[in-house]
Amino acid sequence: MTGYARTAFLLAAMTALFGAVGLMLGGQGGLVVALVLAGAVNLWAWWGSDRAMLRLHGAREVGPAEAPDLHALLAGLARRAGMPVPRLYLIATEQPNAFATGRNAAVAVTQGLMRALTREELAGVIAHELAHIRNRDTLIMTVTASLAGAISLLANFALFFGGGDRERPLGIVGTIAIMILAPLGAMLVQMAISRGREYEADRIGAEICGAPLWLAAALERIEALARRIDNPAAERNPATAHLFIVNPLHAHAHDRLFATHPATANRVRALRAMARETAPAAPRLGLWSRRGPWG
Repeated sequence: MTGYARTAFLLAAMTALFGAVGLMLGGQGGLVVALVLAGAVNLWAWWGSDRAMLRLHGAREVGPAEAPDLHALLAGLARRAGMPVPRLYLIATEQPNAFATGRNAAVAVTQGLMRALTREELAGVIAHELAHIRNRDTLIMTVTASLAGAISLLANFALFFGGGDRERPLGIVGTIAIMILAPLGAMLVQMAISRGREYEADRIGAEICGAPLWLAAALERIEALARRIDNPAAERNPATAHLFIVNPLHAHAHDRLFATHPATANRVRALRAMARETAPAAPRLGLWSRRGPWG
C-alpha cells in the first residue's frame, strides 16, 4: 500500500470510528451528535490550527531583512519544490527542531536549530517541512489530532448519552468498554498516520534538496541534542509533538505503538538507502558555509 493510500485508509478508519462511537453510545441521536462534532472539529482545524500552534510555541515571524540568508535558502528550496514561499517563523528555544503548519503555510525553526546545524543540514530540514506543506500533511495531521481528541471527548461523556440503557445499543457494560477502547483506538490510528507521513516527507524532502544525506545528518544531530535539551512549550502541549521533525518529548529510539515519530535510526537508514540508489552529485549551496545567522 502506498503512503497516500495508507493515509487515506487510516483517515477513513478514524472517521468510521468516530461515527461508530456516537452510534453505539447514543443510537441515531449519538451518531448525529458525533457527525456534527466531527464537522465542527475539522472546520476549526482548517481555519484556526496554524495560529494556535504558532501561538502555543511562541513563534515569531521573521522577514528577509532580519534573516536574509535563511529566507534565501527557504525561497530557493520552495522554487525547487515548485511551490510558493511559505512564511518563516523563529521559536526562541534551544532545542533544535522545526515544524510546518497551517492553511496559510508556515515553517517554524527553533533558535537552537539555527545554531546547531550546518547549512546543508538546515536545507534538508527545511526541505522536509516543505514536503509536509506540499503533501497537505499539516492539514491531515491537524485533522487526525482533532478527531482523536474529539473521540476521546465523546467517550468521556459516554455515560451522559441517552436516557437509559435501552437507548444504548451495547448497554452500560458496552458503554464503559467504549469509553476505554475508543480513545485508545483513535490514538493508535493517529500515531500510525503521523509515522507514515514522516517517512513520506523524508523521501520527498530529500528529493527537494537533492541530497538525502543532508537530511539524514540533520536528523541524527537533532535527535542527539533533543535528548538532552528540553522544549518547555512542547512539554506543556504534548498534543503538538507530532508536528515537529523530531519528537521534542524525548521518545525512545524504537518504533512504539504510541510514538508520534518513526525511530530516527530507521529514518536515517531509509535516507541512506535512497542516497545509494540515486547517487546524484549533491548541489552546492553557497551563502554561509557552516553555521546559520544565529551561530
